[in-house]
Amino acid sequence: MNYQETLQYLFTSAPLFQQVGKDAYKEGLENTYALDAYFGHPHRSFRTIHVAGTNGKGSCSHTLAAMLQSAGYRTGLYTSPHLVDFRERIRVNGEPVPESYVIDFVENHRSFFEPLHPSFFELTTAMAFRYFADRQVDVAVVEVGLGGRLDCTNIIHPDLCVITNISFDHIQFLGNTLAKIAAEKAGIIKPHVPVVIGETTAETKPVFLRKAAEESAPIVFAEEEHRLISYTRTPDGQYLYQTSDYSDLKGELGGLCQLKNTNTLLSAIHLLTGMGYVLTEEHVRKGFASVCELTGLMGRWQKIGASPTIVCDTGHNVGGISYIVEQLSWQTYDRLHIVIGMVNDKDISGVLAMLPKTACYYFTQASVRRALPAEKVKELAEKAGLKGEAYPDVVTALSAAKAQAGKNDFIFVGGSSFIVADLLSSIK
Repeated sequence: MNYQETLQYLFTSAPLFQQVGKDAYKEGLENTYALDAYFGHPHRSFRTIHVAGTNGKGSCSHTLAAMLQSAGYRTGLYTSPHLVDFRERIRVNGEPVPESYVIDFVENHRSFFEPLHPSFFELTTAMAFRYFADRQVDVAVVEVGLGGRLDCTNIIHPDLCVITNISFDHIQFLGNTLAKIAAEKAGIIKPHVPVVIGETTAETKPVFLRKAAEESAPIVFAEEEHRLISYTRTPDGQYLYQTSDYSDLKGELGGLCQLKNTNTLLSAIHLLTGMGYVLTEEHVRKGFASVCELTGLMGRWQKIGASPTIVCDTGHNVGGISYIVEQLSWQTYDRLHIVIGMVNDKDISGVLAMLPKTACYYFTQASVRRALPAEKVKELAEKAGLKGEAYPDVVTALSAAKAQAGKNDFIFVGGSSFIVADLLSSIK
């Protein structure tokens, strides 16, 4: 098989949550343990940092990896979902796993894993850990796929756990209250392993405290440390942070959610240096300032056009969209245009209710089976007081927005990671 044939095999043989949603979800870690044993427990050969949370875990994972790379550590990075190419999920020092490795992994081991009928994520997690061991990484930053307690990344014993925040997402798997969701995320907390919690609520904080006490795990609440003192915006849309440890720390990622992420990361850096990681001020500055170049991160308040300004962002649930709506209110423009599509297992009405009613809307759908049809998005949006037309795909919707926008207008594209994926794929 060539690379494209191998991907097609993976996408069709192993259920892919990115495409089909709940039917791809497998509760329990039996397959994960079986795959781990078969591949020789590869995660035991390198250090790890485990990152969970509803929003922000991708940005935090990439920024941690960028700092570690800058410090000279051979750094693995495992994240999901991918936006343009499957290989984005598995990187060493920012470089995606080679196509040849993906092909050989499937061809050499399919006789073992096919009888297990693993999910796509179970299989790719095994691939990532084996690849990191083969490449002899010093440390890997591992992003949780879904939840935490039963996520197949949860076989690692990390040096540090990070839980960014808790919001309503994947409630059909994780529970319908913040406390239940927090309990699933808190499942990554390990005995005696320090954990940084980025944000809490009255519902979630007791859950984290209880789990940390059960595991005798030192716990730090970043929002109580106040390491981020103040910030300003630079002319290019980035941040300039004043922190308790660094003055004029430039942050490349410009989304409003990065304020909380940065505060979380500052607490994580403090713990990592305390346990022997060599992260100097120079390494921290380079990681924050060059995270996209160093790790290949895309889709976080990413500017893809000017005159009119065009920005995309992968925020896709109520928590993520709340940051986006607030950030849109900061922008200067004549008119706001929003190209939006969603998938069918999100709180669609909750998201639509938050969006500005004065914007011009272009309702569309992503090229995945989970995508809500554009006409259905339009129907629900109209009930929320939003006005616009439906378009069959992201490219068509954006073209319509650009045709109607003036040079001083602002076009936002989002609502789903898959909307952004289709957009970036079309640009590539």
